[in-house]
Amino acid sequence: MNNHTDTNPTIPTVDLEPAARQITDLLPGIHEQQLAGPTPCPDYTVRELLAHVVGLATAFRDAGRKEFGPTTDTAPDAALPVLAEDWREALPTVLDELVTAWRAPAARQGMTRAGGVDLPGDVAAMVALDELVIHGWDLARSTGQKYEPDEASLLVSLALLTPGDDAPRSETVFGPPVPVAADAPLVDRAVAMSGRRPDWQPGD
Repeated sequence: MNNHTDTNPTIPTVDLEPAARQITDLLPGIHEQQLAGPTPCPDYTVRELLAHVVGLATAFRDAGRKEFGPTTDTAPDAALPVLAEDWREALPTVLDELVTAWRAPAARQGMTRAGGVDLPGDVAAMVALDELVIHGWDLARSTGQKYEPDEASLLVSLALLTPGDDAPRSETVFGPPVPVAADAPLVDRAVAMSGRRPDWQPGD
């Protein structure tokens, strides 16, 4: 867990390692024949979702380092992502680099940029964590694997996704929230708030 003092006490300190590790642990269970299968992201197959995760991990790694360029300045929907053949080795490496980048105190200080959008560093850390949590669920559900994210990561994700009076929801980024019971598991509530059906299965 990051050990520096937050400049904004209303924004939680986040540690990306548990969510990144969840994704890394899923990779051995993804079989080649599943790469062309559907995902909860309508525009992505499993192959393209994996490529998207590689791209977002790279972008937010560089955002944490404050190393701006094509990886941080390009909108994620600029083109359909293409998965490199070495993804099984490349993705765990870039996820480790992402975690390390955001453990540096300077990463959360001042402004940074990701997806062509300028935003405060502490907010970018939350966005990066949410991307890992939700897309980890996407990958697990698409490939028939268990997914057990940690509570702290889920709480950050749910807080980021839940609209407020001073932070209205952007439905250009997320689909409309899916209704779930108030006592539904935390992971189901976070997934539903991202616009996904918690009971989604391949073939739906």
